[in-house]
Amino acid sequence: MRTGGAPHTPLPTLAHAYENRSSDVYGNAITFRVEKVANILRVPEMRIAVSVAQQGLAARLWAVTLGCAAVYGRVPDLDPGLLHWNPDASAPDDLWLSEVRPLPADPATLADVVLHGHLAPLATALRAHHRIAPGLLWGNAASALAGAARQLDHWAGLHGRAEAAVRTRILTAELLAHPLLSNTGTLTGTAFRRRSCCLYYRVPGGGVCGDCCFTRPPRSSPRGASG
Repeated sequence: MRTGGAPHTPLPTLAHAYENRSSDVYGNAITFRVEKVANILRVPEMRIAVSVAQQGLAARLWAVTLGCAAVYGRVPDLDPGLLHWNPDASAPDDLWLSEVRPLPADPATLADVVLHGHLAPLATALRAHHRIAPGLLWGNAASALAGAARQLDHWAGLHGRAEAAVRTRILTAELLAHPLLSNTGTLTGTAFRRRSCCLYYRVPGGGVCGDCCFTRPPRSSPRGASG
């Protein structure tokens, strides 16, 4: 994620994207991103690209907020009206925060910033264009949170930041107890086992993820339930 000087090309805000409004450069930014992911991965069905695109953005948002909360004790206000998105780019150049405003680093604030501010409206925007199970999207949100927590816990161990590791675990456990995430899986230490599948096993050459509800790729139809 970038801050500071504005990018050379005007970027839509995520608020515009969640409202499914058209931008001059990308048209509908949400569908542009999903189609880009679909083309890169050569997926056999669009819901796989929807899942991968959504989980990727969720991971970016959790990494920034959880990392800042654990290490600095504050989080940036990622208001969708302040956060600009380039759906054609990859990290760290895909997101630009136009103004840095610090917020408290408590679980309720993180839930407000990420779950209510971004992932709920993102799910609504995606489901306006694609058939995909809500449980899959919330499972992705929880999986992305747990993945960010594991990386932070590992970093804290390498750098002797025990207090950051403790804060990471406490925040993650409380966020996973939030009503939107409480039925998505089970957290044991930093290990998470989800109750839904992100469909990555259906990507050509893909397999099951480390936190998948399956131990091996299932034989499923394209119309099978996803979450």
